[in-house]
Amino acid sequence: MNKTSTVEYLGELRTKLTHIESGDKIFTDAPKDNEGRGEAFAPTDLVATSLASCMISVMGIKARKNDIDLLGTKAEILKVMQANPRQISRIEVKVIFPKNYSDKNKNILERTALTCPVGKSLSNEINQVISFIYPDE
Repeated sequence: MNKTSTVEYLGELRTKLTHIESGDKIFTDAPKDNEGRGEAFAPTDLVATSLASCMISVMGIKARKNDIDLLGTKAEILKVMQANPRQISRIEVKVIFPKNYSDKNKNILERTALTCPVGKSLSNEINQVISFIYPDE
């Protein structure tokens, strides 16, 4: 079996994630509200953050093909958990662009972001609240 990544438990509710192809590593901790130290991303934080990262990545692909400069585009993410059962109930992503674009390019970027594979893979039980912010708006 080819592997994408590995996860190793380090104790004290901490894990080390390793990306096989690059060797890049990410550490996670359980959040403070679930017996952890909260000293790194929680696994559910990675889910929420991956949504925004995926959106910006697919916009980057489309932007490159359409000669749209996305450099400096950022996202702010809020993950909301529910208690019973403990799971993500809402992910809010605010995509913040460093400059304004034509209405045509805004439409291209926003439609592309909303088709990202992570967003399409998440349960319909997770409310995805996505907003796009441009300067002077």
